[in-house]
Amino acid sequence: MAPLISPSVSSRSCPMHYRVQPPSVQLGIDGVSVVRAAWSKRKPTMTTTTVWRGDTGGGRVLGGWGPLLCVLVGALMALILPLVGVEDRCCAALKGVAQLRCQVWGGGAQRHSMQSTTSLTVPFTARDLLPYRSKPSKESEQEARAALQQAVEMKKQGKRDKAHRLLVHALNLSPDFVEALTELGTILEEEKDVVQADHLYTKALAISPCNQRALVSRVRTLPLVEEIDRRHFSVIDSKVHRLMSIPKGNSALRRVMEETYYHHIYHTVAIEGNTLTLSEIRHIIETRYAVPGKSLQEQSEAIGVDAAMKYINTTLLSRAGAITVTDILEIHRRVLGYADPVEGGRLRTGQVFVGHHIPPHPQDLQRHMEELAQWLNSEEALQLHPVEYGALAHYKLVYVHPFVDGNGRTSRLLMNLALMQARYPPITIRKEQRAEYYNALDTANEGDVRPFIRFIAKCTEITLDTLLIATSDHAVGLPGTSHDHACPDCQQTIPFHN
Repeated sequence: MAPLISPSVSSRSCPMHYRVQPPSVQLGIDGVSVVRAAWSKRKPTMTTTTVWRGDTGGGRVLGGWGPLLCVLVGALMALILPLVGVEDRCCAALKGVAQLRCQVWGGGAQRHSMQSTTSLTVPFTARDLLPYRSKPSKESEQEARAALQQAVEMKKQGKRDKAHRLLVHALNLSPDFVEALTELGTILEEEKDVVQADHLYTKALAISPCNQRALVSRVRTLPLVEEIDRRHFSVIDSKVHRLMSIPKGNSALRRVMEETYYHHIYHTVAIEGNTLTLSEIRHIIETRYAVPGKSLQEQSEAIGVDAAMKYINTTLLSRAGAITVTDILEIHRRVLGYADPVEGGRLRTGQVFVGHHIPPHPQDLQRHMEELAQWLNSEEALQLHPVEYGALAHYKLVYVHPFVDGNGRTSRLLMNLALMQARYPPITIRKEQRAEYYNALDTANEGDVRPFIRFIAKCTEITLDTLLIATSDHAVGLPGTSHDHACPDCQQTIPFHN
């Protein structure tokens, strides 16, 4: 199977075969499941460990009094909380101690976080990750609780559809309403939608790790969800093997890979809001002439992605060795090389905000990038299924958000680099999937990265199906090729100055 090639780049062969066995999962302190599947060419094994440890961030220490003060105040909170009628008292006490710990050890402006064995900081809970999401009003909370009570009553009467709608209404009013999350999960589980039910249980545990009902329910759904994911990976692997069986010199394969090259550029910039058509992008890449009447900024974005993809194909894929921070910076330098050459390949120097997510402070970016590179080359990461590995590489980079611009394009290119190194074809996230793509990232930020991995797995299977159909006896071309009109102004071009 060849990497994603441009017309001037040759293919490369390095066959590899994978099989998967169902993993097991341990639940971290924040309720986040981390699945690590150990892979080998012949005898697959599974290793699953989730070890979480606090990250003090290198702050100052108050001798021996700091820990004692934390324990005393935490105990005091545990005694006071029952008097004020707060539910999930043990969870609230833990969060109170965590907040006090941040103040005692300095870094009061930084939110408490837990650090996984990947050495990348991840959120402590969903509430810690979304600090600026407005808290529901008392009226909304009361209405949500009333909806929950009505839903429970409707469920007893066998009116599940109405109960379902009431619970959705309750969660719209109060998204972090743990009881509603768990109740809706049980209804979905009874309706055989165990994947979504398991996600709701996971979200509930990310908010309230001590919720006994969510814990028990998730123990019940987890093995079923693991089996579903394992079967999906097995289907993907079988299609990869079919694609690898096609001879390298197959003309249909080379033709469809060239088309895929332009489709990837088109969709990866369109996701970011670029308005160029597929034919216009192909014209710009092939002729290096600009299209009149179109934004030079948008055309520079397409040229930049093309340069980064050629760098991956001709340099990174042709060498052996680890993925380094320099490699990621070089990819980004080419992504922004024409649109913003000053910022290309440079870590940002200011704080940015991405929706509810607050990426790391600029002073911490170098450390986070080094930790990312260390994880990318660690044994635990390299033993993951290629789709899991690529999806997590994408998510971890976009979570750090190290650049002023081009983070999404660079993350998608890093993901495809990881997939191509494992002999998988590079995948395309289509612009029509933009909402689903961003929703999956938001869900990962809330504590459950598995929906994002499943989304990438779905995109992988779509890409494989497209390539297999295009190389069959009934080939019809890539989706969108026959519907994209020719560039009307491409014959009246002006030189695109590099």
